[in-house]
Amino acid sequence: MGRLKTFTRRAFLVGSVAVAGGVAFGVYTVRKPHANPLLGTLEDGEAALTPYVLVNSGGVTLITPRADKGQGAYSVQAALIAEELDVDLDQIRVDPGPPSAAYWNQALADEAAAFMAPGGGIPTQAAYGVLSSVMKVIGMQITGGSTTVPDGFDKLRQAGASAREALKLAASRKSGVPVSELKTASGAVQLPDGTAISYTDLAADAAQIEPPQDVELRAPSEWRLIGKPMQRVDIVAKSTGTLEYGIDFKVDGMVHAAVVLNPAQGGPLNGFDATEALKKRGVMDVVEITGGVGVVADNTWRAFQAAKAIEFDWGAASFPSSMDDHWQALSDSFVDTALDSRQRDDGDVEISFAETGDIISAEYRAPYLAHAPLEPISAIVRIDGQSAEVWTGTQIPRFVQNNVGKIAGIDPENVTVHVLYMGGSFGHRLEDEVVKQAAEIAMKMKGTPVKLTYSREQDMTHDFVRQIAMARMRGVVRDGRVETYDLGIAMPSVVVSQMARQGLSVPGPDSQIVAGAWDQPFAVPNHRVTGYRAPELAPISSWRSVGASSNGFFYNAGLDELIHAAGADPLAERIRLCNNDEARKALEAVGEMSGWDGVLGNGRGRGVALTQSFGVHCAQVIEVADTENGIRIEKVYVAAEVGTVVDPVNFDNLVKGGVIFGLGHAMNCEITYTDGIADQDNFHAYEGMRMYQCPEIEVRGLENGSRVLGIGEPPVPPAAPALAAAIFAATGTRLREMPFNRFVDFA
Repeated sequence: MGRLKTFTRRAFLVGSVAVAGGVAFGVYTVRKPHANPLLGTLEDGEAALTPYVLVNSGGVTLITPRADKGQGAYSVQAALIAEELDVDLDQIRVDPGPPSAAYWNQALADEAAAFMAPGGGIPTQAAYGVLSSVMKVIGMQITGGSTTVPDGFDKLRQAGASAREALKLAASRKSGVPVSELKTASGAVQLPDGTAISYTDLAADAAQIEPPQDVELRAPSEWRLIGKPMQRVDIVAKSTGTLEYGIDFKVDGMVHAAVVLNPAQGGPLNGFDATEALKKRGVMDVVEITGGVGVVADNTWRAFQAAKAIEFDWGAASFPSSMDDHWQALSDSFVDTALDSRQRDDGDVEISFAETGDIISAEYRAPYLAHAPLEPISAIVRIDGQSAEVWTGTQIPRFVQNNVGKIAGIDPENVTVHVLYMGGSFGHRLEDEVVKQAAEIAMKMKGTPVKLTYSREQDMTHDFVRQIAMARMRGVVRDGRVETYDLGIAMPSVVVSQMARQGLSVPGPDSQIVAGAWDQPFAVPNHRVTGYRAPELAPISSWRSVGASSNGFFYNAGLDELIHAAGADPLAERIRLCNNDEARKALEAVGEMSGWDGVLGNGRGRGVALTQSFGVHCAQVIEVADTENGIRIEKVYVAAEVGTVVDPVNFDNLVKGGVIFGLGHAMNCEITYTDGIADQDNFHAYEGMRMYQCPEIEVRGLENGSRVLGIGEPPVPPAAPALAAAIFAATGTRLREMPFNRFVDFA
């Protein structure tokens, strides 16, 4: 009852009203559908059959509003629509569509609801209802949190089914044949006599029809695409080098810009002298922007070179100047006054500690990390009188629309945003500083498109990095079993830092401080997980798997130490403690895949880890060998429970990519600051896993769960702890801090 009372103070359904943050949304408002954003721009003969399907004489366009940053989002969204629409993927075009509340992300509410009202049942369901309602009303269009598939699985299939039935109604009116006698296949309505009327020929008629709602979806036994290997819609263009990314995009009449920001990130600009820069060939102007200056030239290289000729008087960063001070700030945060959340408190940890003098303890650390996608960020912005246009790769198009509107002093609805393909993100493009800066420059050059491109060095040193974090573990083992596990985690709030740049404040505890730790599926008799909010340090943002990226390491590493102290087998004890059937099956699967049967010996070792993040139970076993050249990672086995594998090829790629991403960063990567300036400014100083180091990776997608889940982020958190455990098994060296290359060499 206590948790329910706590939850009702935050948000709840009261009668017919959803209340959150002091704002009430009536049921009518929540249920009212958003307007179809495609209707306002239709030309003669075009039909916008739902916000996701556009048909004209030229073909069928499927709207795929979740951004594609290399993870195959456009393809999977298109496949979900096409499954019910009865079109083949080689018959359609994809378009991310305009920013619109119609494309709100419902799945974002799942994890937040579980944290707000843990334990399941009515409180959790109520929390989800409120959060989902709020997401819809405010139109939260965002790509992130591995939500593309869970958000779209039913929604997009329903959109395809509604469009299909509208086209059948149009064909019925055109042919006089009852709808009940019509079928669809390969982008056409099939008449009983074998005649096929293509969707394109039905567009004008279908435009006059209100698409039927709540059409019954097909059973899995009837699926043509879902669960089958697919060729991604972008694979030919990517394979031939013809795909146009944001950094490649051009607009007629555009000029080029570079920015110079305070090297001490977030520090002020006290003054500058651009005399020499303005003399450089091709330079048009040097303008002051928030936190620095913009250099405008006739090409990007000349803008870069001119930027180097400017003299600056910079102020200091607001965060500590040395890394020792950052770590000290975390260490000082393990106090009651910094307590942020304690959603896991089973049994009685304190009594257990009082009854034994043999308490096992350890401290763990995870560094700042850059996103470092291959494509540096860029944006093109043109601002005219009462309108603006933006071309950029972004995961937050409505935030972009609003922020450019504010800078230009115009209604956000008059800001057109074109979302472009992205060459990686890992959370990087959940920020829009590059767009804001381009807009500030464009305000000085109204009517002229300004393309702002970051250099690699600018991109890395002014990234909003992954949070720095520290954890402290205490535990008790008895009779060969883990009896008590107490884990405290300290980190700054990712949500507060990220949302502050959008002018938003977020009350209450930050779920990311304990994500990947508080809700793990292990029934240790006395089990407590506490989150401590450290003060704001370097500016941080969402990094692939967010809080779980570090907490997966902390939680599993601590559990490993306790299991070792108990003399138990790392896999067998996890299975014994596991209180979730899906998680247990994932552990059993990697055990069977790896042939887990005890110690390997002869300088070889293996480790196991399981992290539940974004609803996915992902288990990994890693095998290593201790060679004369260092640790060699030989084999990785992964089993992940996602409910339904939509595309087994893309699933396999995403899991393997996530493992490599997680391992490479655990092995080698960190961002450190000296006097507020990032020390690592390019890949030579921020080296991930090399190709020759990449192990063989075996993947198994499990489909035991009732929820359909995403897989972009869940493979990352278990990688580091499984590697650390394998290295311990092979060498006896216990790794408690990343990057691991501080303590061991890798072959």
